[in-house]
Amino acid sequence: MTAEELQSGYVFLLDKPLDWTSFQAVNKMKYKLKREFNLPKKFKIGHAGTLDPRATGLLIVCCGKFTKKIPEIQDAPKEYWTEIKIGVQTESYDTEKPEILHQDIAHTTEEQIRETLEKFVGEIEQKPPVYSAIKVDGQRAYNLARAGEEVEMKSRKTTIFYIKDISVNLPLVSFTVGCSKGTYIRSLAHDIGQELGVGAYLTQLRRTKIGDYTIENATTDFLENEYRFEGL
Repeated sequence: MTAEELQSGYVFLLDKPLDWTSFQAVNKMKYKLKREFNLPKKFKIGHAGTLDPRATGLLIVCCGKFTKKIPEIQDAPKEYWTEIKIGVQTESYDTEKPEILHQDIAHTTEEQIRETLEKFVGEIEQKPPVYSAIKVDGQRAYNLARAGEEVEMKSRKTTIFYIKDISVNLPLVSFTVGCSKGTYIRSLAHDIGQELGVGAYLTQLRRTKIGDYTIENATTDFLENEYRFEGL
C-alpha cells in the first residue's frame, strides 16, 4: 500500500472495540496513516455509519476518493447481534444508565418472547432514544438529556428485515437482527420490553454486517501498526 493508493481510495474494515467512539477510531487511523505514509494535511477519511460507544463490531472507514462512497455504504442494510435483558429498563435503553423499573418475569415464557419478536419484523414505527446524537432544536439530544431537559423525539419509520438465531436464557434474550438504515436497536430493545409488558434494555450490541461487508473481514489492528484493507 502506498500514499498514492490511499489517496486514490481504500476502505478499511475495522472491528470497533467497546467504549470507543466512531470518531475516536477514525482519528486514530487518520493519525497513523498520515504519519506512516506522509500524507497531506487535507487527506480525506471518514466512517460510513456511526456505532455507539457501548457497541462493538463492524465500522467501515473510507479514505481518499472513496469517501465519496460513504453515503452509498450508509444506505446499505445492516445486521447486528443483539442481547437484551427483560424485566427491567434504563433511561438510555442500554447500559449507560442504571437499571430502573424492575418487573416480575416469572410468567414470561420463551414462546411469548418468540411471538413478540416476530411482531417487529417488517416496517415499524420507532422513536430514537433520547440519549442519541439526533439534533433537536440544533442541539444533540444526548446533551439535552444529560442536562436534565425534557426531549421529545419524533417517531420514524424503519424496516426490520429479519430476526433470527433467537436464544432465550432469562432474563437475557439474544438474537440477530437485519434492518434498514436509521434503525435504533436500543429503541427496538425498549419496544420489545414494552410489548412484553415487563420492560427491557440493550445489554450488548455487535454490528456484524453492512451491505456485503462482514465482521469476519474486519480487524482491531488499527490500534497497532498493521492494517487489513481491501479496495472497492
